[in-house]
Amino acid sequence: MPTEPAFQNVSFPSAGATAYGYLAVPPAGHGPGLIVIQEWWGLTAHIKDVTDRFAQAGFVALAPDLYGGRVAHDSAEAARMMADLPTERGVDLLSGAVGYLLSRPETDGDSLGTVGFCMGGGFVLALAAKDQRVAAAVPFYGVIRDGAPDFSLLRAEILGQYGEEDPTVPPKSLDDLKSRIVAQSGIVPDFRLYPGAGHAFFNDARPQAYNADAARSAWESTLAFLRTHLAPSA
Repeated sequence: MPTEPAFQNVSFPSAGATAYGYLAVPPAGHGPGLIVIQEWWGLTAHIKDVTDRFAQAGFVALAPDLYGGRVAHDSAEAARMMADLPTERGVDLLSGAVGYLLSRPETDGDSLGTVGFCMGGGFVLALAAKDQRVAAAVPFYGVIRDGAPDFSLLRAEILGQYGEEDPTVPPKSLDDLKSRIVAQSGIVPDFRLYPGAGHAFFNDARPQAYNADAARSAWESTLAFLRTHLAPSA
């Protein structure tokens, strides 16, 4: 019996094209499915490492490559690459990833979870609003572009992880977003604010942003949330 996750690069049909991603399977060989959505930098070594961590925790974790193999080297390049990926196109690509992950024999159940960071956190909410196969959604400091989505089809429970000192996602904006989600779907999201934490507080590859205490607490609550709302391994 292996004690480490098995990982591989995969390809799958999505949105009328061939998409790519990084797949990590837990030591048990199966588990609930989880889509891990990248920051605006791309599918970096950090995102692959986070995907491995989720697999070690028991999830069949897939990080789709939304930039087709490109990784930004500075914030200006990242901003351009994000701007070149319209929200609607990204959601279509991610819906294809959902279908692919659910079709794999290692994935338990007929629904899955999503976790995303920065740009990926915004995509978590946009995807959950459209795709009812998403049962649990965890945006980390999610940046919403193109306006908040229509949540009337939302079925996923939501746990939001935010830094109290993040200027890109002010606390007031979370109040407005929560009200919108409740009014349109009846789902009451659990938005958590971490004192002393700013944007990208979970990214331990960026020492200037990383907040160890906030990251630890957010990780523990994320695992507990996902285990509550996704099919357990048999």
